[in-house]
Amino acid sequence: MATLKEFEEALREHGMNMALALLERLRERDRATRTVKPARRLTGQKMTPELARSILELHASTGMTQQEIAFKVGVNQGRVNEVIKRGKWLTDDPHAPEAVARDRAVARLRGDPKPRKPASTKAPVKAKDKSAPPGRRNQGQLVFGDL
Repeated sequence: MATLKEFEEALREHGMNMALALLERLRERDRATRTVKPARRLTGQKMTPELARSILELHASTGMTQQEIAFKVGVNQGRVNEVIKRGKWLTDDPHAPEAVARDRAVARLRGDPKPRKPASTKAPVKAKDKSAPPGRRNQGQLVFGDL
């Protein structure tokens, strides 16, 4: 099966200018009737349970595609897919994986320092024996005695 580009090249090779003109007019008509412009980046708004419910309502009550829903509500298509297929963002649980990931991303954008993990209650790691043979040392690290 030939692609549209291959078809267009074949028309050009055979000098079928009328068919090429017709193809171009069809492309222009398609561009004029598109509801979502291609390659438009959206700055998404914060996902909330209310927004997720409105996405589900649009999906159930209209014949809109995920991309059209995303354009209408102001989020990207991936978020719409997560809501529809996986039921994400429907609860207001701050410990849900998607809420934690969102909060980390917001903190990175603000330039907040990374939260430190609490100190573990494990026993301290013993220092390595310096008298070990040189072949037994970790080859990935250098110490002052190696130079």
